[in-house]
Amino acid sequence: MFKYIFVFSAIFLVLGFSFNKKGDSVINNIHDIKVKNINGEEVSLSKYEGKVLLIVNVASKCGYTKQYAGLQELYTNYRDKGFEILAFPCNDFGGQEPGTNEEIEEFCSSTFGVEFPLFDKIKVLGEDREPLYEKLINNPTTEQGDVKWNFEKFLIAKNGDVVARYRSKVEPLSDEIVNAVEIELVK
Repeated sequence: MFKYIFVFSAIFLVLGFSFNKKGDSVINNIHDIKVKNINGEEVSLSKYEGKVLLIVNVASKCGYTKQYAGLQELYTNYRDKGFEILAFPCNDFGGQEPGTNEEIEEFCSSTFGVEFPLFDKIKVLGEDREPLYEKLINNPTTEQGDVKWNFEKFLIAKNGDVVARYRSKVEPLSDEIVNAVEIELVK
């Protein structure tokens, strides 16, 4: 009897992690997720299928904010080869992203010339965490656990699987990230 309860519980637990917060759809990879862009319009991440992605939680008033410049350079170098950066503003760490979406977009454009897609400000921590970040941090092929700070990066393969995770201190133009992007682009 205990064996059946254990098996049933394990199946229920696994299935529970496969649904989004609303419990209304299965999330196999990030292409199954919908988010809002910086203008509040819904975007299905399936539009990025076949592209290598770097997903980053960003903030305008953080010690790592200067990484926007490196992210833009990385984007410029590889966007024509099937690479995209998806930036998600986040105010979860020390209130370092207090601005509105309009203020964030203006800051990124005027200060760093950001051309890669910016999305709606989201939560990456706690029970209100976005389904995208729930999927990213619970990925079995990379380090699991909560995002620790702003500018944490997740590398996504063309098929939507998470293939690498980089903490905030890893610069966008580091050999570690550049080499991984190049490897994924030729797959």
